[in-house]
Amino acid sequence: MKYVLVTGGVVSGLGKGVTASSIGLLLQACGLRVTSIKIDPYLNTDAGTMSPFEHGEVFVLDDGGEVDLDLGNYERFLDSTLTRDNNLTTGKIYQSVIDKERKGDYLGRTVQVVPHITDAIQEWIERVANVPVDGKEGPPDVCVIELGGTIGDIESMPFIEALGQFFYKVGPGNFCLVHVSLVPVLSVVGEQKTKPTQHSVRGLRSLGLTPNILACRSTKALEDNVKTKLSQFCHVPEENIVTLYDVPNIWHVPLLLRDQKVHEAILKELNLLGKAVEADVTEWTARTKIYDTLQDPVRIAMVGKYTGLTDSYLSVLKALLHASVACHKKLVVDWVAASDLEEITAQETPDVHKAAWDLLKGADGILVPGGFGDRGVQGKILATKYARENQVPFLGICLGMQLAVVEFARSILGFADANSTEFEPETPSPCVIFMPEGSTTHMGGTMRLGSRRTHFQVPDCKSAKLYGNAKFVDERHRHRYEVNPDMIQEIENAGLSFVGKDETGRRMEIVELQNHPYFVGVQFHPEFKSRPGKPSALFLGLIAAASGCLEAVLQASGKVSKVSTTRVANGTATGKIYQNGNVYSNGNGLHH
Repeated sequence: MKYVLVTGGVVSGLGKGVTASSIGLLLQACGLRVTSIKIDPYLNTDAGTMSPFEHGEVFVLDDGGEVDLDLGNYERFLDSTLTRDNNLTTGKIYQSVIDKERKGDYLGRTVQVVPHITDAIQEWIERVANVPVDGKEGPPDVCVIELGGTIGDIESMPFIEALGQFFYKVGPGNFCLVHVSLVPVLSVVGEQKTKPTQHSVRGLRSLGLTPNILACRSTKALEDNVKTKLSQFCHVPEENIVTLYDVPNIWHVPLLLRDQKVHEAILKELNLLGKAVEADVTEWTARTKIYDTLQDPVRIAMVGKYTGLTDSYLSVLKALLHASVACHKKLVVDWVAASDLEEITAQETPDVHKAAWDLLKGADGILVPGGFGDRGVQGKILATKYARENQVPFLGICLGMQLAVVEFARSILGFADANSTEFEPETPSPCVIFMPEGSTTHMGGTMRLGSRRTHFQVPDCKSAKLYGNAKFVDERHRHRYEVNPDMIQEIENAGLSFVGKDETGRRMEIVELQNHPYFVGVQFHPEFKSRPGKPSALFLGLIAAASGCLEAVLQASGKVSKVSTTRVANGTATGKIYQNGNVYSNGNGLHH
């Protein structure tokens, strides 16, 4: 097993996750099998109880793991299926060591950070690195490890010590360290400054780790004299110092690394030059060029609670992007704070209220994503009502689907007091209720999580066609509340069809409105399994409906031509049709 460690210095937010994902993609393009591990030094067991404002979205895996959003990057780049163990946190390590101590596994010895915590970290990495994530048998060839935070952070010290020991354990030729650092350009003099990177590398070396490759973030490519200076002071060969300069979008990052031969430097350090083939990123390059040249816009209004921080809806944004590129449309997301649509905002700040409604009314499609808490709920209901009454393409996810049911019950069934027990526990018309198996005392890991099967009840519904006329589909969930099964019959009689249910038939998964261009709500989160080469079927439906070509996609059973060679022309799908009901790539054209 070979290991690539990606660390960061100077400041956070330099793009370690994108760099690690891009490295994995390039190694995969060289014919190697790749897996990924993200180390988060925080004390939380997982990301499940953290606010999106604190740490961005919570990404959900097939096994129900609630993990850091960087694992979403890895899955999208590598088209892999990771597990909760691929996200290693301080909380998990300390919990496992304390559990062993309580069981008496340490035979009365004093349990310490060194060696017990550091040994546990190394054992975890070795165990997880050998688990295949690409659906094939046997261990991967390379494990790309990203260490979260910044070198020098006190909470990451046990991991640095463990990784230093780990390097000594696996030996040279099996371990490559890529250090991502900052080379700022002072606007006053316009000179690239190397001192921050020098100090960062010095700190890294003082902790027992020496970088093999320096990846320097800067606004422009590094000048030759700057590379020479960094090489001299950081003890890294000039050819192993690369620039991650600003590019139009992050799809260019793997190409940027490829052009600077980063993959060759890594292969050389890992003694894999004889095993690897020439990096084939043909499909990636083609898709990047398509994205750069898209002109025809499609406007989607994102009506949410956390609109001030786009990372809160990162996977939703990427799913929209995958679908829009497949339909050859330039995605424009109009962020609409749900609370700005409410009447109270009209009274307090009428200009803000009007601006929010202008954005909503100017959109080609409306998306209401998942969320928790009652802030902005009424605004989401108003947006849903607007989409329903004005024939605007609509997709509601998780809470968005539940509120679509609430709005329908209020407006069509006449239940003015219809609500979710999440927001009004004593409502006389509970359209959405707490799931019987949920915990009311513990928050972490107690929701209905992970991949669950949804069976289609209506074979010719839009959702089933978009999924390639499948009888069932497996999608990822994260919720505590569900549509009240006792109200289903009355709601369906009024025209809102529950076209997808779980295996028991009592848990509602997909809802569609009859006689509407595209009005779909889902209890699951389809964005988590969207890939650039395989966009989510329901996001593809939303973008196609908003672009006026849904009928063509439905006639082709949700299949669209291969984007690198053909286009959707005049509303009809052209080129080869793939059998899985999605836009497909050859495995090399995967992007974030």
